[in-house]
Amino acid sequence: MKATVLFFALCLSNAVHGQESSAKPRPSPLAIAAARYKDTYCKLTYSQPSKRGREVFGKLVPFDQVWRTGANEATELTVTRDLKINGADLKAGTYSVFTIPGKDRWTIIINGDLGLWGAYNYNPKTDVMRIDVPTTTDTEMVYETFTMWIDQKNDKADWQMAWDRTKVIVPIQFLEPKL
Repeated sequence: MKATVLFFALCLSNAVHGQESSAKPRPSPLAIAAARYKDTYCKLTYSQPSKRGREVFGKLVPFDQVWRTGANEATELTVTRDLKINGADLKAGTYSVFTIPGKDRWTIIINGDLGLWGAYNYNPKTDVMRIDVPTTTDTEMVYETFTMWIDQKNDKADWQMAWDRTKVIVPIQFLEPKL
């Protein structure tokens, strides 16, 4: 009986130890930006890479190439009811978000493929929408880590993305539920 208890104690100890060693924090932690208007919930799930002394846009994230919009897995956008993004209709659902950063403008891509790692298997044939938005640039570094947030003003909101000295704003319009 003592041998059995000792055996299970060792197994439990090894299992716990194994979980601890594999549960290392990610260098680019998971983050969520969300907003709610009446019955509509909008959530962005993404990973936050850090600048760590690197040149970000144009180097680490090349201009004019598809980017996963963060780190690790592709960023995901979930909306519970239809809404408008930059004036274009988006049906309720979950989507991957990719971007094509440029010096003065970014293309925001809402894509139907899910569960992607990075942008390696990005397929433009499954794009749901593409919109272009201007960038703003600050003279000094503003954000060490890539950050997204939704600045909500009742039925309108600004989905904002910023990293280093670059910022983009994507307008969102929450719609009244159809009766």
